[in-house]
Amino acid sequence: MIRAIATGAALATLMVGAAFAETFEVKMLNKGSDGERMVFEPAFIQAAPGDTIKFLASDKGHNAETGKGMFPEGAEGFKGKINQEIEVTLDTEGVYGVICKPHYAMGMVMTIAVGDVQPPEDFLEGRVPKKAKQRFEAQLANF
Repeated sequence: MIRAIATGAALATLMVGAAFAETFEVKMLNKGSDGERMVFEPAFIQAAPGDTIKFLASDKGHNAETGKGMFPEGAEGFKGKINQEIEVTLDTEGVYGVICKPHYAMGMVMTIAVGDVQPPEDFLEGRVPKKAKQRFEAQLANF
């Protein structure tokens, strides 16, 4: 009997958590509402663990994927196909750097913060194209 009650309570907790999870939609665009070219809109999201990010193929020629080394330790990266929507649920707290592979050098990047976190010191280490680095730095100012 106690086991059944404990199992029921655990399931209820999971269901309540899922009920409060949020889904964010991100457009992959050739031109943003501010006139910038090759953008994710929005470019920064503050999410909670368990929230879902849905990348919409609003304009052709784009994808969404985690940048090399730009996601929390213990998390899995993701990689969407060109011209395809991709939906990811982020359970691991941390900072995720998202790029559009074909337009990375043009600065098509976004940042997702999951939980109450700060970007790691080495987030922008390595080879990051100039325009992408500028946009990441602007997004990281949201912390």
